[in-house]
Amino acid sequence: MSGGAVVGRPTSRRRLVAVCGIVVTVAAGMLVHFVLPDTAGSDIAGDVLYVVAVYLFIAVCAPRWHPLWIGVLTAVWCIAVELFQLTGLPEAWGAVFWPIMLVLGTVFDPRDLLVYTAAAVGLVVLDLAARRVAAVRSR
Repeated sequence: MSGGAVVGRPTSRRRLVAVCGIVVTVAAGMLVHFVLPDTAGSDIAGDVLYVVAVYLFIAVCAPRWHPLWIGVLTAVWCIAVELFQLTGLPEAWGAVFWPIMLVLGTVFDPRDLLVYTAAAVGLVVLDLAARRVAAVRSR
């Protein structure tokens, strides 16, 4: 087996599950952002949902990738976006076009780096477990 190939769900099913997951995750993210009060808990929940959405998006684009690589790219993307906030550009752009804040955030928070990393690791573990269960069921 090559390094990028994966045994498990067929590619089309994996993509469908990931797309459905993105829809649910974005809906949950909108709920957290627009309905819940702005607290540390809602901020962390929003961060986790952002990581989930990025992970699922990568899984849609590269369904044969091993979960570890999806998780690594997810963490790198999320951390890069957080570090980009140090430039002040996302906040300035968000003042002109508010939806950009949903993708790029506004201000740097070092806690987010930990949340992103932990969430990406958790998703890799969940994805690997789901693949193992699917492989056992298909036997």
